[in-house]
Amino acid sequence: MQSANETQPLWQMHEHALLSRLGTTRKGLSSAESGERLALYGRNEFATESRRHWVEILASQFRNALVLVLIAAAVISFFLGDTVEAAVIFAVVLLNAFLGFFQEHKAEKALLELRKYVSMRAKVMRDEEVREINAADLVPGDIVYLNIGDIVPADIRLLHCDGFTANESALTGESVHMVKNTEPSIEASSTSPQDIRNGAFMGTTVSGGEAFGAVVATGHGTFFGKSAAFLKKAEPPTEFEKSIGGFSIFLLKIIIFMSAFIFATNFFLGKGLFESFLFALALAVGITPEMLPMIITIAMSQGALKLAKKKVVVKKLNAIEGLGNMDTLCCDKTGTLTEDSLSLEKYVNLDAKADRKVLVYSILCNSAKLTKASKLIGRGIDKAILMSTEAEKLGPEADRYSVLDRSEFDFERRRMAVLVSLGQKKTLVVKGAPDSVMHASAFAAVGGRKMPLGKKEVQKLMSKVSGYEKAGFVVIAVAEKRLEKSTCTRHDENGLTLIGFLLFSDPPKKTAAESLRHFQHLGVDIKILSGDSVEATRKTCADVAFEIAEGRVVSGNELARMEPLEFEGCAMKCNVFARLTPEQKMKVVAALNKEGHIVGFLGDGINDAPALRAADVGISVYSVTDFAKEASDIILLEKSLKVVGIGIHEGRKTFGNITKYILNTISANYGNMFTVAFSSLFLKFIPLLPSQILLNNFLSDVPMTTVSTDNVDADMLHKPKKWNIEFIKKFMYFFGMISSFFDLLLIFSLIAILGASDSIFRTAWFLFSVLTEITVVFVLRTRGFFYSSLPSRLLMLATGFVAAVSLGIIFMPIGAALFEFEPLPVPILAVIAGIVALYLLSVEIAKHYFYGKMHVHI
Repeated sequence: MQSANETQPLWQMHEHALLSRLGTTRKGLSSAESGERLALYGRNEFATESRRHWVEILASQFRNALVLVLIAAAVISFFLGDTVEAAVIFAVVLLNAFLGFFQEHKAEKALLELRKYVSMRAKVMRDEEVREINAADLVPGDIVYLNIGDIVPADIRLLHCDGFTANESALTGESVHMVKNTEPSIEASSTSPQDIRNGAFMGTTVSGGEAFGAVVATGHGTFFGKSAAFLKKAEPPTEFEKSIGGFSIFLLKIIIFMSAFIFATNFFLGKGLFESFLFALALAVGITPEMLPMIITIAMSQGALKLAKKKVVVKKLNAIEGLGNMDTLCCDKTGTLTEDSLSLEKYVNLDAKADRKVLVYSILCNSAKLTKASKLIGRGIDKAILMSTEAEKLGPEADRYSVLDRSEFDFERRRMAVLVSLGQKKTLVVKGAPDSVMHASAFAAVGGRKMPLGKKEVQKLMSKVSGYEKAGFVVIAVAEKRLEKSTCTRHDENGLTLIGFLLFSDPPKKTAAESLRHFQHLGVDIKILSGDSVEATRKTCADVAFEIAEGRVVSGNELARMEPLEFEGCAMKCNVFARLTPEQKMKVVAALNKEGHIVGFLGDGINDAPALRAADVGISVYSVTDFAKEASDIILLEKSLKVVGIGIHEGRKTFGNITKYILNTISANYGNMFTVAFSSLFLKFIPLLPSQILLNNFLSDVPMTTVSTDNVDADMLHKPKKWNIEFIKKFMYFFGMISSFFDLLLIFSLIAILGASDSIFRTAWFLFSVLTEITVVFVLRTRGFFYSSLPSRLLMLATGFVAAVSLGIIFMPIGAALFEFEPLPVPILAVIAGIVALYLLSVEIAKHYFYGKMHVHI
């Protein structure tokens, strides 16, 4: 869509005319009306977010340059009269393409399944009640409610604002928080969002207050959609992707050099120009790990599906690798060490006595709302107040007051205010963080009297607050002030009279201690970055037996006074921080990053977004603000360290299985290429036909597509791993040369001892090559003895199937007709079986030497 009427300056219209133009009212649309408009205007989304069509996935299988050259060579073979060779090459290339297509199509479907967890939601008035729906289903005329932390889901003309501000940097590039209103803007153009004060725009973020308004444009009809801003920017590659890219270039250089050498050697030995070229080309295709991108996608998409079933939703597949390699997790104490289930325990005046007035005022100064479905929505503190038994009892008393105006909570003030009246008496009620409320107070109600609030009195009261926090309470202060006017602004929040405190409890999570031990077992350090007070944070850590490094809880004020080097040192040594600002959380994460740590950050609010973006792995919770979810890589369906631990475990398993494919494939491929290059110097014939090489490549790749289902060594799961290219090179050289040695042993046995003909030689080497590559994975898949870790059933079945096909095809007429195979006599089969067994035994012995005596580790 799609604007309701792009020719009219909607921002300049009065409410009645606007709603009439949109065909709606403040009560919103009915389900039937919204359905009709959705069919007319389309979904509120962009084409860039659509899935890849199956045709595109299939076409991508042929974009490999080597494959295209091979197809061209097959066409030349066909016109030269070698139709069988051309047909076989075409058939094997198609088989390979369809195998890749099948796996990638399955991975694409898996990603679509995950989208339902990460889609943006919107609070909308439908059928005269507030509902939460998928933002893609919004249509012009919908009435949408916006709260702090929300990402605006469409272009909206505001009808009501309460301290509403928006961060429009995503759209305009300006990071200033724009104050919004509902007045018709005569000067506002329809093309410049910077000039429009009565609108909220898709992709921008609510930074303060609340509002509701009518949707005027969705999808491509929004300012966001019309600009290039909505196009996804290419994200910087992860360390894993950089390493894969660097290694691919290294491998490509080897392939080009060796292929050129093999072509030149065979040509100068008189084996024919085209035959030598086709052989070298087929060999290059055969040894290239062209399935690596697909194997990575399969492993990560299957890992993502498994994680989703365990309440961990992956927004970006490459985040799985980061999750597995993470060695430090920064998180708040709320919801990780505690239950994140606040309950109001006490409401006291400054004499520490229960005071009904404190509670009544907190009921009035409250942003939580009850929907028609009897569901409370709002901030945790506000919901806890309204859910308390005492609040229910005092509800009638609170109902006697009329609410005249309000200023919503924001993270800068850390308080909210409401102007109420009872009869002719108007009172400004303020509720918020104790230090913030006291800073705005000039008096205190003590012993029934209004006393000046000096520096000493503030210190005494803060000491009282500290005592409450040491006892484990979350403390909120309440203050009042008489006003004569019927409206209020944030400038009225001064000269207040402090009247009391609300005390909340958030019990320690029963599973926290066990989860902390599990993280220790995983080799992941936990750092608590809390916005709560030092005392409350210390108490929670003690409750769950979380050991505080150096016995020191570092406050935000302490960090603010530190020089950069001291700050970085503190971030490394200390593990509990309190009263941190959003910027300080981000700086702690950045300092850890700078020291080479792979850092995860678990956050749940708009104030956590900077740290979420700074972390290698940003983790948020499904129920939190849209802005936090948008800034994260991983979304938890349950806020729990236990769930994060499960995610780390699965991430490491995925990383381990990708590593298996790479190590197994490159060592076998390098060994085969070295053997062919060396044997070309003395063999008078081409050792394998191009069609045989391609069939070998196809068959040996089949079991590797199941490697993502395999089990992983405990060693890979208990410690974070980083990608190590030097390790892979050493592995390739070491095990590749062992592979070459046994290839040459077979060649010697076939020619010098058994006197094999050309066709028998090729058939025997084909069978040997396939069997060694598909069986050596069972030795290399674990660092222990091959029997110490059971392989997955799917890997065993795929290997058995390929072994049976490889054996069967050399004895079938089709093998002779298409691939020029010749049935092997029993003595040669016995030699192949013996050398395969000897090869596997040698690799098993060499493996222990490689990891033990050579002290080589990934």
